[in-house]
Amino acid sequence: MTKRRVLITGSTGGVGTILTQRLHDDYDLVGHAREPDPGADPVVRGADLVDYDAVLAAMDGIDTVVHLAGAASPEASWGQVLDANIVGTRNVLEAARAAGVARVVFASSNHAMGMYDRLEQWPVYPGTLPRADSLYGVSKVFGETLGRYYFDEHGLSFIALRIGWVCGDPTLVDTDLLHAMWLSEDDAAQVVRCAIEADIDFGIDYAISDNLNRRWSMTNTMLELGYRPRDSWSHEAPADEPVVEGVRAVDDSWPKGS
Repeated sequence: MTKRRVLITGSTGGVGTILTQRLHDDYDLVGHAREPDPGADPVVRGADLVDYDAVLAAMDGIDTVVHLAGAASPEASWGQVLDANIVGTRNVLEAARAAGVARVVFASSNHAMGMYDRLEQWPVYPGTLPRADSLYGVSKVFGETLGRYYFDEHGLSFIALRIGWVCGDPTLVDTDLLHAMWLSEDDAAQVVRCAIEADIDFGIDYAISDNLNRRWSMTNTMLELGYRPRDSWSHEAPADEPVVEGVRAVDDSWPKGS
């Protein structure tokens, strides 16, 4: 059986490396970075995201794009998010459309809704009005909205994952909000795999592990994508460390026993 050919933009970054390692056996992976590396495994195609022609060339023969590349810091300047996250995301979606790619899985962020967190206005649901906490968050809202347009106008399947805090060891910090939004490396690979395979054409979903104190609903992620998080930051915590549960319960009404 022929494997689905998946391009991971930003494959040499932190999350990209995690996904490349864990999805390597499931798909015919193609990596992406600013500079090519034909000797890498998987091969890395080079393209600056602001160069549309280079991005289009990187799409050759691709079935699905997992779009991670871009400015990844909430402290990123306007110039950084404009080039990498706004112009770059437009180029990725337009090139995907032109190349006949079937689906784009877009790495959005909790920062698209981060002002709710700053003001402690929880719970937050996928359909809640976006409320970014930074220019980086604004760029992620833009990406989600542009993906909605490309789906409505061109039929390009688009699934945005509002990715939480990806870290190998969540106990390295003592911050309740980061613990609440922790996404383990294994759960990150699982939720992206679910987004690649899901039998839906459009979605905006949270991607977080099964943390007792999370404030963001994953009902859609579980029901529509089939995601079942296996990890929780509290599993990694020392036995004597208290786990502070969320201020307000999130109504996650997925089937019992799932």
